[in-house]
Amino acid sequence: MESTDLAINSWQQTLESVQQQPYFKQVIAFVAQQRAEGKTIYPPQDRVFAALQATEFNQVKVVIIGQDPYHGPNQANGLCFSVNAQVPLPPSLRNIYKEIENDLNCSMSNNGDLSRWAAQGVLLLNTILTVEQAKAHSHKGKGWEQLTDAIIRSLNESPQHIVFLLWGAHAQCKSDLINSKKHTILTAPHPSPLSAHRGFFGCNHFSKTNQILEKHKQTPIQWQL
Repeated sequence: MESTDLAINSWQQTLESVQQQPYFKQVIAFVAQQRAEGKTIYPPQDRVFAALQATEFNQVKVVIIGQDPYHGPNQANGLCFSVNAQVPLPPSLRNIYKEIENDLNCSMSNNGDLSRWAAQGVLLLNTILTVEQAKAHSHKGKGWEQLTDAIIRSLNESPQHIVFLLWGAHAQCKSDLINSKKHTILTAPHPSPLSAHRGFFGCNHFSKTNQILEKHKQTPIQWQL
């Protein structure tokens, strides 16, 4: 059965009421049924809540919002834009790495596992937490969006300053949940090859984020991998 455990480190108090909500129970039951029917669902069951497991609530300094997990074999690991080590970089992640190289004048590895960012306080949150193999957006509208909206609202109420990186129209829709007087919102087109040339390249979000963190007396992120 799909795990319903959100009692993960310091997220427990923030999200304890979520598990009682009908939408949460429904989406958990839906995904469990999909797996029971033999469908291949990504990420693996033990990685569905990996973003929360990797970055504690009170350590979040930066939030990057994705849409839904990669739907190819061995790709999705529960962190948005991230893939497991040894997996070829997907196009959007490759463009993220290109922008980091240009922004920070550094070279990036071919390792697409972004867990080192997560360990530094970068919450890598997809708004939809599961997907069926080869069927992008197949779990849209099943209840995950309400859960991740609740996560964003809880972060908005948190005492620490947070930089929200909203890339593309889908992520930017979440700006209504964020108090821009308390937190910082940086927007750019999505890093997908379809839109990266429209302003993601040259957005300098990685250096800007570190400058903002330092201004708020927070430790900057080591983006280079």
